[in-house]
Amino acid sequence: MAQLRIGDTAPNFDAQTTEGNINFYDWQGDNWVVLFSHPADFTPVCTTELGRTASLGDEFKKRHVKPIALSVDSVEAHKAWAGDISETQGCEVNFPIIADADKKVSEAYDMIHPNASTTHTVRSVFIIDPQHKLRLTFTYPAAVGRNFNEILRVIDALQLSDNYGIATPVEWQDGDDVIIPPSVKNEEIAAKFPKGHKEIKPYLRTTPQPNK
Repeated sequence: MAQLRIGDTAPNFDAQTTEGNINFYDWQGDNWVVLFSHPADFTPVCTTELGRTASLGDEFKKRHVKPIALSVDSVEAHKAWAGDISETQGCEVNFPIIADADKKVSEAYDMIHPNASTTHTVRSVFIIDPQHKLRLTFTYPAAVGRNFNEILRVIDALQLSDNYGIATPVEWQDGDDVIIPPSVKNEEIAAKFPKGHKEIKPYLRTTPQPNK
């Protein structure tokens, strides 16, 4: 299958998980989703990542985001691994882990990169909006742990952009000024962005974050 690109519809699927059988779209409901894959269970980097995901449960919830993990190992292995994660990372796994032994989900989402491994998934992250559209992807090599602060940051930026029609500048953090897109004419700014704005260049205009 061709590589999924930003703006594509995320494929639906049925799968076994540690929380029972799911249909992905039904499970997602009207939430955002962070779907992330792991090469195998009982791997050290991924153990820390699943623990971090669990510890961020409240942060995901307040953003209406549901995390879900995937590995090609079995549900039984996932459940045993969850015990190790709880023991070593200090928090219970509070999201489903997909068992993708037949690799149907991995192949639909292009998670198998043959030059890395012909049998295991690479460590991908897919951020999917409530309309099932793929909004952002990351792919990490096996030796590098993911940055979940960055995952939360880009979710904040995507939701802010959707809600207020803005863009975010380099290294934007929640509370920083945002960018008024060039498609907004100067005469429209006061109505759209009543907090005022600063014109640095005709094409580079900033305004305080609208929801702060």
